[in-house]
Amino acid sequence: MAEAERIIGTPDTPDEAGDGQQEAAGAERPRGKRRIAVLFAVAVFAYALDLVSKMIVVAKLEHHEPIEIVGDWLRLVAIRNAGAAFGIGEAFTVIFTVIAATVIVVIARLARKLYSLPWAIALGLLLGGALGNLTDRIFRSPGVFEGAVVDFIAPKHFAVFNLADSAIVCGGILIVLLSFRGLDPDGTVHKD
Repeated sequence: MAEAERIIGTPDTPDEAGDGQQEAAGAERPRGKRRIAVLFAVAVFAYALDLVSKMIVVAKLEHHEPIEIVGDWLRLVAIRNAGAAFGIGEAFTVIFTVIAATVIVVIARLARKLYSLPWAIALGLLLGGALGNLTDRIFRSPGVFEGAVVDFIAPKHFAVFNLADSAIVCGGILIVLLSFRGLDPDGTVHKD
């Protein structure tokens, strides 16, 4: 975690910043708080959308025939996935639960050093998606920390996924793009 904080790092204490930097940091504080608010707003939106969609799928689609949206190219079908993407690692549900919880803790800890709006959106998508799938793993059968994730979006010749997975992938793609552009989470731009 110290390495991640170093990458995102901004000075934590006044002793670490020079006098001119202290004044700039004071002016940046409200902007940083707005970025944190954006991160959590995006996370809450992604989480709520995922949670509501899964509730509808379980109530209306589970144990029913798939619904064809675009012929057989895109269908809605309710499945329970105890593993990761493509159903890989079904025996490691507890490990996936721990990984999701760790991602959530790391994002929450690093949020206080966030000064970039695009990074706030990307991390918010990751946080909301991780919370969505973690909720399934904690509260769905067969038991606590062993629950199966509800997946329902089924493109032809691809894995079945859910909105939490989509949020995680979109957040990850955005992070890669931001990294290629040299934009750091603290709002600085570097040229490598």
